Amino acid sequence: MKNLISLKMTSNFLLVMNGLILLLHILIILKVVPYHFIWGGQINNTADLYRLEGMSIFIQCLFIFIIGLKAGYIFPGKLKRTANAGVWIIFIFMIINTFGNLASTSGLETLIMTPLTIVLALLTFRLAVEKEDHNNTISY
Repeated sequence: MKNLISLKMTSNFLLVMNGLILLLHILIILKVVPYHFIWGGQINNTADLYRLEGMSIFIQCLFIFIIGLKAGYIFPGKLKRTANAGVWIIFIFMIINTFGNLASTSGLETLIMTPLTIVLALLTFRLAVEKEDHNNTISY
């Protein structure tokens, strides 16, 4: 897998995709995009919308921070263990999220989000297995 896609490309793609997903959640909370296709149809009122989407926005920001850390864009050479653990947690989250998307009552969520979370899981796995060189930086 390392030969198919570089670490830099993986990191950049994950950052862009997570940024776009963050934008989607912001547009949902602003009610620009309808919310009926997310959270497996569990949103029944405005309070649920703000609570669940607020959690989504926090998680997306955390993912962006962790990926940026692992890629060396944020605090290069520092917090390596945090970044490594964080990327593995994101990978596990993506696997669980994939099963959640498959179980969703929303056909749109299943159709669109399931393949997306599979791709994100694979790319996150690619990032997680990357080793650091002796200079304490990610080897590209």
